[in-house]
Amino acid sequence: MEFPYVSSPQKKLMVDLVSTVENGLNKKLLPSTLPPNVQYYQNQTNTTHASLHIRSGKPSSHIDFIYGGWIHRELPNGGALNITSLSAYLNASTNSPNFLLEIIRSSPETLVLILDLPPRKDLALYPDYLQKFYEDTELDAQRQILEKIPEVKPYFSSSLYFRRIVSPTAIVVKIESEAGERIDEIIEEHVDLIAKRMLQIWLEKCIVENNEKVDEIERMYLLKRDKMVRSKTIEIEFSSSLPYLFGPEIANRVWGTVQKYFSTS
Repeated sequence: MEFPYVSSPQKKLMVDLVSTVENGLNKKLLPSTLPPNVQYYQNQTNTTHASLHIRSGKPSSHIDFIYGGWIHRELPNGGALNITSLSAYLNASTNSPNFLLEIIRSSPETLVLILDLPPRKDLALYPDYLQKFYEDTELDAQRQILEKIPEVKPYFSSSLYFRRIVSPTAIVVKIESEAGERIDEIIEEHVDLIAKRMLQIWLEKCIVENNEKVDEIERMYLLKRDKMVRSKTIEIEFSSSLPYLFGPEIANRVWGTVQKYFSTS
């Protein structure tokens, strides 16, 4: 997958992450079946462009699907909004966390980074889950490293729902600098390493070392929880923004396709 509108450091990061995910999960993934007009689409005025990349997991794997994409929108002030994302969703044969990365750059001087292994069980009710995936892996150390940089500050989403479903070790930060080049330096020197380290932890802990069995009661719990979380996620990500950015016809086409992946079975 290509990311044509972002800076070189961000492009390299996204390409490397997608490549790592696809190589790491290669034998567990099916080929993409997205139609061409969903893989890439743009609005009628040619001011907003987007691309999606989705691959389902094989029935025998723990992978439900991986999801990558980008949106580029030209702004009236002459600037641009660029969003790049990569997620991996697991199915109910495992209770391991998912993987989430989103980079939102609304100007050369401002960037929001979301990087997390969102839990799929209530951490207060299941302390062993918290211990295994978040404490033993020392995920919080990655957030602490990044937040020591002066230009990096915590970012608080306006969505209370979002704040509730991310893990306590989630990296949700805003990076601001009057010199846009400084943000690219931070991506290249810090974000790149941290994102790749967290992805590697996810691959090792949630995929390679994942040998635990899920019983029927837990499987039903996971199905119910995954369905609720995904329904809200797709609503936040797509239902309001797609018609506004691309018009109803394109929005309905993309929405209809994406919904099939976000529905659990």
